[in-house]
Amino acid sequence: MVAGLGVAALTGPGIGELIVGLDSGDDAAVVRIANGQAVIVTADFFTPVVDDAYDWGRIAAANALSDVYAMGGTPIVAVNLLGWPRDLLPMELAAETLRGGLDIARSAGCHVGGGHSVDDPEPKYGMAVTGIGDPDRLIRNDAAQVGLPLSLTKPLGVGVLNNRHKATGEVFENAVATMTELNRDASVAALAAGVRAGTDVTGFGLLGHLFKMARASGVTAIIDSAAVPLLDGAREAVRDGYVSGGTQRNLEWVDPAADLSTVDEQIALLLADAQTSGGLLLVGEIPGATVIGEIVAAREHAIVVR
Repeated sequence: MVAGLGVAALTGPGIGELIVGLDSGDDAAVVRIANGQAVIVTADFFTPVVDDAYDWGRIAAANALSDVYAMGGTPIVAVNLLGWPRDLLPMELAAETLRGGLDIARSAGCHVGGGHSVDDPEPKYGMAVTGIGDPDRLIRNDAAQVGLPLSLTKPLGVGVLNNRHKATGEVFENAVATMTELNRDASVAALAAGVRAGTDVTGFGLLGHLFKMARASGVTAIIDSAAVPLLDGAREAVRDGYVSGGTQRNLEWVDPAADLSTVDEQIALLLADAQTSGGLLLVGEIPGATVIGEIVAAREHAIVVR
């Protein structure tokens, strides 16, 4: 995603005003243009998280589109980003991957206008996505206000279930279903409810993305761990050790800024679980989302888990 890779900003006459860039580590870059509109730009790609090529394509596309939805925007056009080991894997699998991405983009009403591919020893797929939005109604990670609830629109646990899938071959349809679900409806509902702060939950896990939002907004987030929804099988996957290095690094990164003293390590790992195409984490309430905590005035820790 753009926030993780960095945003190169150009400024000058006629180019527009960069209103979201590197400063807060948000989900996408945003430029204000003429006629009261903003252009939202992001890119995301990754190696396979499931064995089925078509499902991988759908998951990767939904994940890339999510950054635009997380900003309160509408994706307009995407281009494919594909790395493929042409001498190791048949091109038919690449075609299935691209077909999955196209189907998700079509369901989002987003054009796919080509893309770029390279010969790569490890398969990688994703999209660069351009969207539009109202520059005065963006959902940003630096706008969390004290006194508002914290809501989550999808359950956690896809990271540990995907890890179990890779190790054992077990297929978790519930994980595939949540990863391929667009965040479009949640984004529309958030805008309708007047939500102005939020992010999506992806590679940094719930704790990582929440830490970035709390830090950017100068507040503390309180999480009720018992209220956080989890996918069926996620607890067992953590118990059995199917925890990725990325999840471990997420927890290590957030730990100095978080009070996790009241929860055990397994719960902490689930809260840090590196998600793929996770839900929206919103400061406010919308229909269908689970309230998992609240925003309070800044304290010693940026996050307090109870």
